Amino acid sequence: MPVNRAPEDLPVLYLYNIDPDWDMHDKAAALQSNEKIVAALQEAGHPVKSAGLSDQDLVSLLSQYSSRDLIVFNQCESIPGIPYSEHEAVKTIESLGFVYTGSTPDVLRLTGNKVETKQILELYNIPTPDWRVYDEPVAGDWNIFPAIVKTAREHCSISLSPESVVLNNRELESRIEYVLKNYDQPALVEDFIDGREFHVPIWGNGDINVLPVVEMDFSAFHDVHDRLCTYDSKFIPESRHYNVIESLIPSPLSADDLKILERVSLETYRAIGCRDYARLDVRKRNGKFYVLDVNPNADLDRDASIACSAEYSGISYMEMMNCLVRLAAGRHPLYCRSSNNHCR
Repeated sequence: MPVNRAPEDLPVLYLYNIDPDWDMHDKAAALQSNEKIVAALQEAGHPVKSAGLSDQDLVSLLSQYSSRDLIVFNQCESIPGIPYSEHEAVKTIESLGFVYTGSTPDVLRLTGNKVETKQILELYNIPTPDWRVYDEPVAGDWNIFPAIVKTAREHCSISLSPESVVLNNRELESRIEYVLKNYDQPALVEDFIDGREFHVPIWGNGDINVLPVVEMDFSAFHDVHDRLCTYDSKFIPESRHYNVIESLIPSPLSADDLKILERVSLETYRAIGCRDYARLDVRKRNGKFYVLDVNPNADLDRDASIACSAEYSGISYMEMMNCLVRLAAGRHPLYCRSSNNHCR
């Protein structure tokens, strides 16, 4: 539960990662995004220290700071040079006694594996597209088309392009082979839900709130291969997907559809065990909402879905960052006895 102390009484350690192997463009973009968040925290009134991880020694980096009063604003998405280590970073943060924003190591590990995430969704009877995993480029047992072929362990739409959508077994096996060769991991094949796509921002603990739903508008595309959020649509400003896909805030959903989508989203947030905030990717087909992906450490950039949705509902970027700090502060032994006001 968020605490109501003044921001100046809630000091923050802003933790982020910069991998030396990234190219200059990626480094610059990451630093710019981090600077915006730090500026928003400072504008809210929080004393802020920044710690950038550029090697594998997170223990030494954090040992320079005291966990007694600092709240870690965690934007460390991996330990440089160690693939799929987002949850390992949080384990280290916990082991040193720090309280931090966002979900636990178990949740980050779970959602980093799309197969295990889908198994949890099915366990809780939450709709998710039919799926199968392949370690070899042989898929004679699959007969649902169009289908989409994804990596089993990547986020940020890595590997996704128009070629990811396949219409027959020959294309399917060719794309499975592409994923196996280029990403060195199993290929996840799903029923391609060719329908409306929604990004559902959620935040809170106990008292959980769905922020205005963001719809990804694919109406400019008539080819089924193009109606998806690709890697280019998120990160390549020169690409057609980046320029043509529009975000509708709020999504023009009927009251009944919005109620169903919110119910499915809240069930998912709780089933996965998300904490503080998350973004769900959901699609609708024939009146049914299917959960595609769960992002417990979703992008908090000023232009990302969560921030845009919050701003639409009247919550400034500065206020959003302050709220995330206060949610974490509710778990801090020094601050958790404060009274129980809520983030809107």
